[in-house]
Amino acid sequence: MTTATTAGAASALYIVAGLGNPGRRYEGTRHNIGFITVDFLAEQHQVRVTKIRHKALTGEGMISGRKVLLVKPQTYMNLSGNSIREIMAYYKAPPENLLVIYDDADLPAGQIRIRKKGGAGTHNGMRSILYDLQTEEFPRIRVGVGQSGRMDLGAYVLSGFRKDEREIMEEAVVRAAEAVACVLEKGMDKAMAAYNRKPKAAEEEREEGKSKTAEEEREDE
Repeated sequence: MTTATTAGAASALYIVAGLGNPGRRYEGTRHNIGFITVDFLAEQHQVRVTKIRHKALTGEGMISGRKVLLVKPQTYMNLSGNSIREIMAYYKAPPENLLVIYDDADLPAGQIRIRKKGGAGTHNGMRSILYDLQTEEFPRIRVGVGQSGRMDLGAYVLSGFRKDEREIMEEAVVRAAEAVACVLEKGMDKAMAAYNRKPKAAEEEREEGKSKTAEEEREDE
């Protein structure tokens, strides 16, 4: 994704897909952090993700001045690629206009990691997308859900968050949504520089920026 200001780039459709499993049984689980982030984005930007098309719940709207299609595949995680492939083909969207949000059990809970491209790691939903699209060349936002330790990975990602993790993960969802807006407005490089850090460091820098702005305003008075 680039920050090109041509009319063509401004009118292009960007597909923001959050991965997860449909159904009440999976609501609020670690594996559904992609769904949770898309729901937050939808609420924040007043997008109704209610249309069932291409094996997904979808909704069109605007984020950071860009036309966006928010997507929640309903195929279950391991077949996410079926839905994404259909959507990409229908809209004739290039891979760089796809942004996938998903959970990562290799990252500490609450940490965000943005990448321009890459493999799937141990994530079956991403494996499915890579297989169906036959490319790794698309951006993604990984949201850390903590490591499983001795617990079976499959059981771990389908579990809910502990009480002491909930605030951290709520903040992570907010940051992931902010990262989506940043990618769309400023491009991948600036988004990676701003969000590919530990949450505390990023928050401290934001607070420092706010303090500097307030200081500058006082000096101007």
